[in-house]
Amino acid sequence: MGRPSLDLGTAGAVRVYKTASGYRAMTRYRDWDGKVRQIERHAGTKGAATRTLTLAIRNRATGSRGPGLNAETKISELAQIWFDQALESDFSPGTLHLYRDCLDRQILPAMADLRIRELTTGLVDRHLAVVRRKHGSALAKTTKSVLSNMCRLACRYDALAHNPCRDVARISAKPRRRPTALTVEEVRRLTLWLSQDPRSVARDLPDLVSFLLATGLRIGEALAVRWSDLDLEAGTVDIQGTVLRLRPGGLIIKPSTKSAAGQRILELPSWAITMFRRRQLAAQPSTDADTFVAFPAPVAGGLRDPNNTLKMMRESFKAAGFDGLTSHQFRKTVATLMDGAGLSARAAADQLGHSKTSLTADVYMGRKRRATGAAAVLEALFEENLNTPDSP
Repeated sequence: MGRPSLDLGTAGAVRVYKTASGYRAMTRYRDWDGKVRQIERHAGTKGAATRTLTLAIRNRATGSRGPGLNAETKISELAQIWFDQALESDFSPGTLHLYRDCLDRQILPAMADLRIRELTTGLVDRHLAVVRRKHGSALAKTTKSVLSNMCRLACRYDALAHNPCRDVARISAKPRRRPTALTVEEVRRLTLWLSQDPRSVARDLPDLVSFLLATGLRIGEALAVRWSDLDLEAGTVDIQGTVLRLRPGGLIIKPSTKSAAGQRILELPSWAITMFRRRQLAAQPSTDADTFVAFPAPVAGGLRDPNNTLKMMRESFKAAGFDGLTSHQFRKTVATLMDGAGLSARAAADQLGHSKTSLTADVYMGRKRRATGAAAVLEALFEENLNTPDSP
């Protein structure tokens, strides 16, 4: 009966021989092409020769079949290889920015010098618990996603036997409190306060908040609107992108290509048109209207950072007695007013740029211009102030 065949990636018994200069450890190893090869290592002592051979077997068994990845590769190298591949994928700029930030702030500071073979379920689970305790469940989930993608890459190149992220404890989160809509009276009280607060005026918040209330736009979408996107004669605004901050690269306008619903032309209520006519006279946009945004940074000009703007809004809202108010509640307000006026959920989704809700609507309905009826409904927000030049 012949010698039983070794399994792929396994070695036979280790034999150690004394040599003139020390010791030689040897074994038979069945490689990934099915051929059996002899592996040997030399060292000054019997134990050192055995350990060196054992390490060589392990590296060969989990060795690279890709871009330099094996069990001994550092996590910092794995992270860079994975992110380089992510750059060539179809991830949006915002997602890439989020992943890069997670690598730089959460993963590499804690794991950069670890080896791939040291990524165990227990180690990953402990790290995610620390991230959750310090920064919350949302960031812990993002960290888990990035680590899982990295481990999946290592598994594809046989540097890991399995993905340790699969068996970590579930990251639970308290359900978010659903944002509540503002009443018409609250809207009027807030916008009046902003228009009379010198700090808010200096930060150009009154008009921006009015624009958000007129459209239900996301903050990044509102800050990406250029004068060339506005047709004040027709009373419409063309939503084509959103402002994002990349590292490196700074602020950019990213086209709304993730969903067709993101690119839309919305009608404006008359008070919003009046506001833009006033701003247009004051701003005197440059001839390069394609790059001149309607809401530039208050001091430096150019694109306005959404995160900094949200921080300014929170400060003003708190001072106005609306602590906890977010720009997302303006979207909820628009949708609630449309619902109260009897408009359909489809119209509200079109107004807010949500994903399409049915296959029929997806395939057969062309909705480039969103005649949602929101403009007529939103007239009521400031109807009593339409004749006041300084109304927000």
